[in-house]
Amino acid sequence: MKTKAEQLVVTLPAQGSPLSDETRSITIPIEDIGIVILDHQQITITQALIGKLLANNVAFITCDNSHHPTGLMLNLDGHTSQSARFKSQLEASVPLKKQLWQHTIKAKIDNQAALLKFLKKETENMKYWSDSVTSGDSQNHEGRAAAYYWKTIFTEIPEFTRDREGLYPNNLLNYGYAVLRAATARALVGSGLLPTLGIHHRNQYNAYCLADDLMEPYRPFVDLLVLEIMANNTNPEPEKLTTQNKQDLLAFATSDVLIEGRKSPLMVALSRTSASLVKCFEGDMRKIIYPEWLV
Repeated sequence: MKTKAEQLVVTLPAQGSPLSDETRSITIPIEDIGIVILDHQQITITQALIGKLLANNVAFITCDNSHHPTGLMLNLDGHTSQSARFKSQLEASVPLKKQLWQHTIKAKIDNQAALLKFLKKETENMKYWSDSVTSGDSQNHEGRAAAYYWKTIFTEIPEFTRDREGLYPNNLLNYGYAVLRAATARALVGSGLLPTLGIHHRNQYNAYCLADDLMEPYRPFVDLLVLEIMANNTNPEPEKLTTQNKQDLLAFATSDVLIEGRKSPLMVALSRTSASLVKCFEGDMRKIIYPEWLV
């Protein structure tokens, strides 16, 4: 992988002759790229290309030898007012962060309920939990809603448990969430915020606490793709991700959502969500703007 004339150039073995010296090239305008995932141990990439990708605020993801995302590189200078925005983020009060977490969890439960309703599942309890979320979600309505959600969404898998190390389809969820996390971190950097400093998550070993916070209401959009993959899956070993699985999961980035009453690609919605968080930190808004289910 290299760059030429502001293009990403991928050089591959010629079709039908992977062991020969014949090659073919694919070019993509760098300005059109939001995420790059390196998922092969023999890929080589030039420093010039890495520099141009980061300068264009591309989220740069590397995968391990089991094909799971394991590393993320982001631009260090994502916004002209970065210093001022860091300051407002650092000075955000605890009551404000608790209020923002309340809005976040309510939006997450609402989107989970919307997906269940789309699947013709009972959602009255989800609505109750959403309406009952208080500042900081002190009564853990997120956990109550999650327990019902995971029990109900995969009814064909008895006693399904959402666990990073769990059985299928946890592998699909893990991959989709990892890419969503990177896309969220990219949006935050583009808005001049530190992805490390969360409004709720505070793990000292987690470099993307704020991304983990803001991605919560977006998770159900990945869950829908997982359901669609499962419905059409012909893989005899579903616990192993196929290239097609990964391509299908990446479709979330361009899927349409409803945000502020308008239809928008999810990647664009993430930027609007992170921009609204900046305004909350600066005192110009009181709620983060999150997407709704597009009916």
